[in-house]
Amino acid sequence: MQVMADPATEQPPLRRRLGVWGWLFALICVGFAVFWVWALFFASKEAVNKIGDRAWAARAEGICATAKNDMQALHDFRRIDHDSPQLAAMLAERADIVDRATDLVEHMLDGVVVVMPTDPKGLALVPQWEADYRTLIANRREYSDELRQGHDESFHEAALDGIPISDKLTRFAGDNYMPSCAAPLDLTN
Repeated sequence: MQVMADPATEQPPLRRRLGVWGWLFALICVGFAVFWVWALFFASKEAVNKIGDRAWAARAEGICATAKNDMQALHDFRRIDHDSPQLAAMLAERADIVDRATDLVEHMLDGVVVVMPTDPKGLALVPQWEADYRTLIANRREYSDELRQGHDESFHEAALDGIPISDKLTRFAGDNYMPSCAAPLDLTN
């Protein structure tokens, strides 16, 4: 005896059951899965800013660590009293401290870049890093001039492509295992 299928309970083929939106959703899910497999197992894990000359990076870290220690001796945690008759003198004193710290940063940078890395990536990236650091140094000099003029505002740094220069400097330093060469934080609130 042959059993006949009931047309009311028979399922349509899979392609008709899913429809266009179902297939689109399935395709997106497969795309995400492929992306994550690639990202986790096949994509390069090397930092974008990492240079190949590890001796240069180690030398730079030594120079920056010395400068960072010297800068810590300059920290001034006194509060400025804006109602004080000595406000101008206090701001001028703070400007002098900022200038001394900036001199240390500039001397540090000069010492680091007097010898360039030997690898092509380092030769391309270090001059950009130096230029960004020189911009930060100029921002620090402008800030000390503002203090001498009696303006006690927050320190503002330039941004490149919407990214603060200190973030770019710190990223480069981190990618190259030179944490002491990160942007100084002495002027941040």
